[in-house]
Amino acid sequence: MAKSLSKVWLRGLKRLLAIQTEHAHKTAKRTTTRPARAATSKPSAKARPVKPAAALRTPVKREAPRPAARESRVRPRASAWASGAWTRSFHSAPAAPGRLVNHLQYGLYIPSGHALDAMPLVVMLHGCTQSIDEFAEGTRMNVLADRYGFAVVYPEQSKHVHSHRCWHWYDASDAAGGAEARAVVSLVDALIAQYGFDSERVYVAGISAGAGLTALLATHYPEHFAAVALHSGPAFNEARSGITAMDVMRRGARREPVELVDDAVDVASYPGMPAIVIHGDADHVVAPVNGDQLAEQFVRLNRMVDKNGARKSGEVREERKGGVVTRDYVRSGRRVVRLCRVQGLGHAWSGGDEAVPFHSAKGPDASALIWEFFRHQRRAGAGNVAESAATAASAVAR
Repeated sequence: MAKSLSKVWLRGLKRLLAIQTEHAHKTAKRTTTRPARAATSKPSAKARPVKPAAALRTPVKREAPRPAARESRVRPRASAWASGAWTRSFHSAPAAPGRLVNHLQYGLYIPSGHALDAMPLVVMLHGCTQSIDEFAEGTRMNVLADRYGFAVVYPEQSKHVHSHRCWHWYDASDAAGGAEARAVVSLVDALIAQYGFDSERVYVAGISAGAGLTALLATHYPEHFAAVALHSGPAFNEARSGITAMDVMRRGARREPVELVDDAVDVASYPGMPAIVIHGDADHVVAPVNGDQLAEQFVRLNRMVDKNGARKSGEVREERKGGVVTRDYVRSGRRVVRLCRVQGLGHAWSGGDEAVPFHSAKGPDASALIWEFFRHQRRAGAGNVAESAATAASAVAR
């Protein structure tokens, strides 16, 4: 009996609310439409129209203005390709286990007005869910290529390999990240043979998962690259699966960064690798601590600290300017490792085209910072890169 009475009461309450709501809508409609009718009728000659009191007016709810669509800072977008030649193609890389073929898609940008012979080459590795077109537009690296005369190649992860186009940076096996790194190296060698690019001035830069693959290339194929850039990237050599990769991204490496380096490579025989690390302090995808750990790892790779992390050579210079904390590890007057922490920057390319996902107008132009670092590095033979690079004074000009 009590349950049936409750049901009757609830039905009555719902009906009452429906009637009140309908009445309120009709009242509001009559009130808001009266001024419109008065505005179209002719006023009486004897009676002057009286404005309704403010207290009696029924407020008309106005829709909030829609935010304007973000416009590209590259106008028009096509100028992201600038004035040179943009070519999309694929490279038949060495087949990975379980695959009959291994086609690596890529985009190649060659600036006009510069001699191809001995032209530097920059390899750009995108992050998850990005395409090479978006990465080129957002970073505007091709615009710098026109200005300074270097070629840019953008390898593209296949959706057949990973549905979100992520590189398998955490898995160095031949069936995953190892195959992807080998494919990139094979592509670079093929382009050098075809176009005559300078093999001593090949550089690689990446963001997020692309930065992870950059670290894999730096540790497994150091003889191919003169310097690397890692933007919003994870510390390397701790993750072994997708789950542990997420843990590193969120918390950083749990083991000592220097210890992870010594487990990955024989530091005594490693030829060294100049590196620039850029990370936003508001990155909630790859925790900022990863940037600090990456810098420590590359300081160890360049033998500036021993296996315990104690400094063996060089000095550290730190500068705070324009919302950026820059830490340079310098040896013999040369900048070997640079860490840039950008205030307020999330998981996005610093100083990029914010109309493109994962690029932000906040912070300095990362592309310009990276090329400024790269242009002073050269891989000449098997010696330590820090000792075989270009002029010492110009390398620390900034």
